[in-house]
Amino acid sequence: MSKTPPIHSQADTGPDGRMYAPAAARNLGPIADVVAAHAPESGEALEIASGTGEHVAALARRLPGLIWQPSDPAPERRRSIDAHAQGAPNIKPAIDLDATAPGWSATLGGKDLILLVNLLHLIPEPAAKTLIAEVAQALAPGGRFVLYGPFLRDGETTSQGDADFDAALRAQNPAIGYKDDWDVIDWIHENWLELVQVLEMPANNMCFIARKP
Repeated sequence: MSKTPPIHSQADTGPDGRMYAPAAARNLGPIADVVAAHAPESGEALEIASGTGEHVAALARRLPGLIWQPSDPAPERRRSIDAHAQGAPNIKPAIDLDATAPGWSATLGGKDLILLVNLLHLIPEPAAKTLIAEVAQALAPGGRFVLYGPFLRDGETTSQGDADFDAALRAQNPAIGYKDDWDVIDWIHENWLELVQVLEMPANNMCFIARKP
């Protein structure tokens, strides 16, 4: 039986429970720039799979008009998120959310911004499609969805490192691995979201920005 790879990146934990992931530090700047360019000045923001909490803490400082709701299914990650968020008036306590489960949008609706970083390649395609469908339901009219991570371009990886990582993921669980950029665009459109922009990001990552009409 194949194992599912860990959903979270490697991270070091400090004495106060704060975790620090090298991957989070590397991609924070470019992600924050994209979010700042597309986020509303005020409203409610949800981060799915917040991980260590480093991203939401930085984004809350940069975008003080947004009230941020971080989430993660792992208790140790939620402790880290809350530790990073200490003193930030616009970050709510982290909640336990499995965004691949159907129905969560019913209790987390009306969001003006939803951010998802580095998850789709770690979950099966049906789970990814459910997640995007729930995001579409959870967005307020005019709300934005920012989706970041590694993806296939037209069915192909764009570097040897990506090819190796994708192969390693599929070796552990054939149901997961990099999703194709055109499939993601189809899933966005199938849920009546408008594709605003697709951006090439550092380290062969991509960012999709979608809007609810």
